[in-house]
Amino acid sequence: MDKLVSGWGNGLLGVLIFSGSLPATRVAVADFDPVFLTAARAAVAGLLAAMLLLAFRQKRPQRGDLGALGVVALGVVVGFPLLTAIALQHMTSARSIVFIGLLPLATAMFGVLRGGERPRLAFWLFSGMGSALVVGFAFSVGADATTSGDLLMLAAILVCGLGYAEGAKLSRRLGGWQVISWALVLSLPVMLVLACSLMPASWQGIGGPAWLGLVYVSLFSMLIGFVFWYRGLAQGGIASVGQLQLLQPFFGLALAATLLHETVSLSMLVTTVAVILCVMAARRFAN
Repeated sequence: MDKLVSGWGNGLLGVLIFSGSLPATRVAVADFDPVFLTAARAAVAGLLAAMLLLAFRQKRPQRGDLGALGVVALGVVVGFPLLTAIALQHMTSARSIVFIGLLPLATAMFGVLRGGERPRLAFWLFSGMGSALVVGFAFSVGADATTSGDLLMLAAILVCGLGYAEGAKLSRRLGGWQVISWALVLSLPVMLVLACSLMPASWQGIGGPAWLGLVYVSLFSMLIGFVFWYRGLAQGGIASVGQLQLLQPFFGLALAATLLHETVSLSMLVTTVAVILCVMAARRFAN
């Protein structure tokens, strides 16, 4: 029971940190090219991860782990940041955030395929209900978006769900922060070269908010959040703790309201309560 409680606590901290990722990315892409932003955040986090691995004298992963680490890197280091950064050029922050409500289903699906978990039917029913509430809220916001933006977000959800599930499976053996750190180090050479080659010709037009956004997604979204998130998934189960992601859109919208001055409606609060109930019910039937 203590391990399960700790898993949910770590998972919640990870969700809170990730909730600021899309608002921070939205601010950053106002002045930074999305490909440069993706490479820069991965390069900064990769350098820090390398220092952590050296400082704590972590053993190198086995050769058989490299494929799984490559999946994590493609999913959460490259795929999700790049796809969301491009999508945020075609849609509002609020609309992009609520798509995150579909991430628990993607994580649970890949958890079944890659992690060997078998949640009960009731879990899928409550998980689907919670995700449906999030999707319904997304379209009730009334924000305009292009089809390409929606498709990019859906693709981002799929690759991120795969990366979460694969990373959680690895973290049971390597440790949570070690998994994301090795994935960052694995992608570091390519990301560092891209970041250097795609640097803006002039830094004078880059505003303070964009720099803050870059710092946040580099330190918190790319590294610190995963330390808590992967540990939570490993302790409490991929499908079970993954349902906490249903809360992420509403934490994110609260931050978007503060950072981007968007209105927080009553429907958001009502839907939040309904989603929390679905999360609690899904947790009960997760195993």
